[in-house]
Amino acid sequence: MTDIRNIVILTGAGISAESGLRTFRADDGLWEDHPVEQVATPQGFRRDPDLVQRFYDERRAQVRAANPNAAHLALGRLDMGWKRGDLLIVTQNIDDLHERGGAARVLHMHGEALSAWCTNCDARHRWTGTLRNNPPCPSCGMASLRPDIVWFGEMPYRMERIYRAIAGCDLFVSIGTSGAVYPAAGFVQEAGRAGARTLELNLEESLGSRVFSETRLGKASEIVPAWVEEMLAG
Repeated sequence: MTDIRNIVILTGAGISAESGLRTFRADDGLWEDHPVEQVATPQGFRRDPDLVQRFYDERRAQVRAANPNAAHLALGRLDMGWKRGDLLIVTQNIDDLHERGGAARVLHMHGEALSAWCTNCDARHRWTGTLRNNPPCPSCGMASLRPDIVWFGEMPYRMERIYRAIAGCDLFVSIGTSGAVYPAAGFVQEAGRAGARTLELNLEESLGSRVFSETRLGKASEIVPAWVEEMLAG
C-alpha cells in the first residue's frame, strides 16, 4: 500500500462498544430505552426539554466514565504516525474516545456529548455537567443551551469538508458501522466513484459490505490495531 497517501476513516458505534458504550439505537428502534421521537428530535425537545436534557446528561456521564479501547489507541497511533498525506477520522459517535486515544484529526458529524450549543448566539462550549437546570451560556448569558447533538431532521455537521476529503482520498475505511444510516452509509460509494480503495473493518457483515473492495471481520480491538500496524509498516 505504498501508493496510499490520503486516508478517510469512518467510525461508528461498533468501535466504542468494547469500551462499554451501547450502540445508541437498538434493534427495537429505541435509543437507550426511549423512543427516538422523544429524545432525538427537535420536536421532542420542544415538547419535553427536561426529559431530553436528562437523557443527554446520562449520556454525558457514560462517556466520561468510559475509556478508549485498543481500537481507539491504534487510530491514535495512526493519526500521529501518518506523514505520507492527509488523514481524517469522521466519526458518527458522540463520545470523545478518539481524542482520548490520541487522535487529533477527528470530525464529529453527529455532534459531541461533551459539548453544549447555544441556540441564541450559536456558540459551542465544552460541557461536562448538567444542562437540566438551564445554565446560562458562557458567551451571551442566555439560558438557551441544548445538547450539541445532531437530531433526526437536522443536517450532520461539516458535510462539505467530509465530501471534499472523500473525493481526494486514496483509501476509505469504515470501522464498526451498520451501513444503515445515511448520509454516512453512502460514503463508500462516493469513495469508490473517486477511485479510492475501500475497506470495511467490522464485527460482522453490514448492509453495505458488498460495496467494499475488502471486508475484514472481528472485534475492533483486534482487527483495527492489526490493520494500523500494516499501514505504519508499509
